[in-house]
Amino acid sequence: MNPIKRGVFALCMLASGGVFAADPVSLTIDTAKPGAIINKDVYGQFAEHLGTGIYEGIWVGPKSKTPNTKGWRNDVVGALKDIKVPLVRWPGGCFADEYHWRDGIGPREKRPVKVNTNWGGVDESNAVGTHEFFDLVDLLGADAYVNGNLGTGSAQEMSEWVEYMTSDSKSTLANMRRKNGRDKPFKVAYFAVGNEAWGCGGNMSPQYYSDLYKQVETFLRAPKQYRPKIIASGGNDNDVAWSDVLSKELKKQTDGISFHYYTIPTGKWDVKGASTSFQENEWISTLSNTLRMESHIQKNTAAMDKHDPEKKLGLFVDEWGTWYDVEKGTNPGFLFQQNTLRDAVVAALNFNIFHAHADRVRMTNIAQMVNVLQAMILTDKDKMILTPTYYAYQMYVPFQNATSLPVSLQNNPDYSVGNVKIPEISASAARGTDGKLYVALVNTNPNQPADVALNIPGQAVKAVKGRVLTAAAMDAHNTFAAPQAIKPAPFSAAAGADGKLTVKVPAKAVIVVAVE
Repeated sequence: MNPIKRGVFALCMLASGGVFAADPVSLTIDTAKPGAIINKDVYGQFAEHLGTGIYEGIWVGPKSKTPNTKGWRNDVVGALKDIKVPLVRWPGGCFADEYHWRDGIGPREKRPVKVNTNWGGVDESNAVGTHEFFDLVDLLGADAYVNGNLGTGSAQEMSEWVEYMTSDSKSTLANMRRKNGRDKPFKVAYFAVGNEAWGCGGNMSPQYYSDLYKQVETFLRAPKQYRPKIIASGGNDNDVAWSDVLSKELKKQTDGISFHYYTIPTGKWDVKGASTSFQENEWISTLSNTLRMESHIQKNTAAMDKHDPEKKLGLFVDEWGTWYDVEKGTNPGFLFQQNTLRDAVVAALNFNIFHAHADRVRMTNIAQMVNVLQAMILTDKDKMILTPTYYAYQMYVPFQNATSLPVSLQNNPDYSVGNVKIPEISASAARGTDGKLYVALVNTNPNQPADVALNIPGQAVKAVKGRVLTAAAMDAHNTFAAPQAIKPAPFSAAAGADGKLTVKVPAKAVIVVAVE
């Protein structure tokens, strides 16, 4: 037997060993009260000009010996297609507010070389610009989220970029696009006015930003069929002033407000914690800190509800994920970190939170897609590995555009270490576009498996079938020497003679199943 499968099998057998004195956790799913649609864009990605997140990681250029299509690595693109990436945000991040779009069009050999002052002080060749980005989203079958430059740009620059991308006229800018190889307008799903205006995007106040936004948005003109949704740059963490002010001032001029939150084990930016070889106290602190996403969304939603009770505006969590100390020996400005089972659990916990707030949270973008922070994929020259976070996205694909369903947990014990405690089980359920009922379960306890009794009023549950992601070690991860050390395994459970179905969830595990 494959050692990976043997390890998972052993864990699952342990989970079904009947060693629990307590009653199982009870999960009730109310299929009679369908909620909001879980927008596919909740599973969006983020690709910034940062480290090897684009160059080397996914862009190698059309002349590279690495197999590619229009300069984009075939292996990485293929892997991303397998998780059905719905949306990609580009070119930043902090980089967006120093990016001038005209530097990235025309012959690549004639484009100006700049310095990426935000990330490592390295040369920025501008080899990847507007046309190359749209080649990528076309290859992925994804939508485009373009972030405009408010920090060092202008209303005119953003207005002209939108015209360049979307105009179907015979204007000079539209004809420039055609000359550069694109006849028909690009389809831009979202366009953001700046990024983190409270910090790297200009150190602005919410009121000052809202005034600038109104000016810029006035001039973002596009044909109706090509007009993107316009996003306002919002706040972070506990700062709800941005959501409050912007939802009041901009509710007639924006489609939504962004929000950023990063999970740090220690809660301290100067010493964040390691991505591997961590102890259990940092396992639970990481999960406890990521669960704060729930209260952050609640507070920002409450602020927006005051001015937008109809929920016309979306809350777009367009930067989120884990942020650790960089790997030793790497450029600190490249934000390269390993990715473990802990990261997959973090991802799944956030997915379940986003699903519960699908009426307001309609798009999120994990940071970032390749080689940066909580990446889906890590590369080293021609080598590529898939991370546990990648597999979490893969397992949750059925939730894209699914209809959320109310869930309730009873008898859910706390998992605790010292004075930190969190719920042991997290759950989510939805009716997929294929008509099937899908259930996601996360066991945050790295030491004990859990029994979860499934209850669906009015429906007899015969069995569940899907996949489980777990491992023996909290920091289990894939390396270039061992690229398949951790990956999902098949999972199934059937109802007992009494007609009841109990799912045996291994310790530190993510499960996604379809209900039969």
